[in-house]
Amino acid sequence: MSDPVLRVEEVGLSFGAVAALSQVSFEVGTGELFALIGPNGAGKTTLFNLLSCIYAPTAGTISYLGRDMADYRPHHLAGLGIARTFQNLALFPALSVLENVLVGRTHLMRSGAIRAGLSLPSARREEKANRQAAFEALEFAGLSDVAHRPVATLPYGLRKRVELARVVTMEPKLLLLDEPVAGMSRTERSEITALVRAVHERFAPTVVLVEHDMSVVMSLAERILVLDFGRTIAIGPPQEIQANPEVIRAYLGEPDPEEVEA
Repeated sequence: MSDPVLRVEEVGLSFGAVAALSQVSFEVGTGELFALIGPNGAGKTTLFNLLSCIYAPTAGTISYLGRDMADYRPHHLAGLGIARTFQNLALFPALSVLENVLVGRTHLMRSGAIRAGLSLPSARREEKANRQAAFEALEFAGLSDVAHRPVATLPYGLRKRVELARVVTMEPKLLLLDEPVAGMSRTERSEITALVRAVHERFAPTVVLVEHDMSVVMSLAERILVLDFGRTIAIGPPQEIQANPEVIRAYLGEPDPEEVEA
């Protein structure tokens, strides 16, 4: 594997006497599409919140491009080149699709409020460049026809596309996708899966994906980490994970001895 963009070493997180994660370790290489899976309560969301600096680990370290993430908070992530989507949409319903996507460019804007307010040439050039980048992201996501519609008027599947367009225009090095197809119809899941694949192929960010839909995970991921009760039970390519007895047991459960004897 190439030099890791993300390195997680012996990470643990406890809430009082409850260990949510214990001794989790993995690396994600440059441009890799890596997935986290596990049954409900396995610790996936907790781990994602650690990667997003929402929580700080109580044991171990998380590093991004060689930097210890303990030194950062969520508002630092965009400037570091890290973007995240959420299971529950984090959009501004009253703003237009274009305005929502432009929000993703904020950390790249250098003019500031005073220069923009005075409409200085440098500010006008920057505004034009950012709007062009936002329109290109909308076109890529198939949203150019609804650019000026309020997000609140769009169906759920298109709102998910808006969120993906916004992270594209952030120009991330590391993209954290939190259940991108949750709550979708079969057709919508297929469309968003294709869009995630297109984002990865065209822009080549390193991607870490959390998803319950195994068909989506198996079609996208190059490697998969499986958690159960806050611990790693398997890591490897999709074909190995699908055949791993520990993974099958975690998802299907142990057989009832009485039923086996019967």
